[in-house]
This record gives sequence, C-alpha cells and structure tokens, in this order.
Amino acid sequence: MTEAARKVAQQTEERLEEVAKSVRERFDRVTEGSFTDKAKSGKFADQADHGVDQRRDEARRRKQGGPEH
Repeated sequence: MTEAARKVAQQTEERLEEVAKSVRERFDRVTEGSFTDKAKSGKFADQADHGVDQRRDEARRRKQGGPEH
C-alpha cells in the first residue's frame, strides 16, 4: 500500500470513529428514560400482576366459551 493510500485509510478510519461516537451519543439521548430503564427502576412495580390477572381472565372466558376481549 502506498503512503497516500495509508493516509487516506487512516483519515477514513478516524472519520468513522467520530461517526460511531456521534451515533452512540445520539442513541443514548434517544433511549434515555426508555421503558426498560423505567421498568428496572420499579416504576411499574405496582402493575406487575396486572398481566397475570388479565391472562387468567382471558383463559376463564375462553373456557366458558365467551369472547377473549
């Protein structure tokens, strides 16, 4: 590889590193306060059984021959 080609490759690599850094920073800003973070912090702790209760109700309705929703 010639010196000029190495220089271009190095510059390209540096630009790609900057782009990757920028993308990571933007992604972090966009996902800040995401659903997963809220769930991990316990925001939905009082609703933990809601899904279980809902599935039980649906199963009961199916067993009785009624609509699921």
